[in-house]
Amino acid sequence: MTDPNGPKDNPANDAEPVVSKPYIMPDDPEEGSVEALARELAEARDKTLRTLAEMENLRQRTRREVADSKVYGITGFARDVLDIADSLQRALDAVPVETRELADPMLKTLIEGVELTERSLLNALEKNGVRKFDPSGEKFNPNFQQAMYEVPDASVPSGTVVQVVQAGYTLGERVLRPALVGVSKGGAKTPANSNESSS
Repeated sequence: MTDPNGPKDNPANDAEPVVSKPYIMPDDPEEGSVEALARELAEARDKTLRTLAEMENLRQRTRREVADSKVYGITGFARDVLDIADSLQRALDAVPVETRELADPMLKTLIEGVELTERSLLNALEKNGVRKFDPSGEKFNPNFQQAMYEVPDASVPSGTVVQVVQAGYTLGERVLRPALVGVSKGGAKTPANSNESSS
């Protein structure tokens, strides 16, 4: 027997309680909505463009580094070879011009052999981007020359290279070894921008 006042099986009591959805801010679109998908697409596109830009920068940097290593990779070797070129030049300078003209055929042949060896060495260096430069008569440029001493000479503008003790060399666009020079002192000042064409 059932109690008429007792609990009854009511389908409404068995149903789960109704929970309202949380409030969604207007700036925070509902997940799966068009605005949310559009934002995700924009973020993904931005990340992709940034990644592509970074990859392109990396490619360009790598190309530059490879090109630099091809040109400047021989720097240490070239500096060592410059000592040989200097020795050949010193050997030629040790024989005065008068002695060369009056020398016997064997000495002349030796001198010609040393000159030929020096030219051959300088040509081999040039093929690899190493170039000799002689700044005689130019305005002193500390980027390409190293002043060893000053020469009192009023006949040339002050700050002009009047003597080259040791030739300088460049490798590509860089100075491999600066020229060792003597600079004039006492003449008129050289114009400030006259050196720009020499560098």
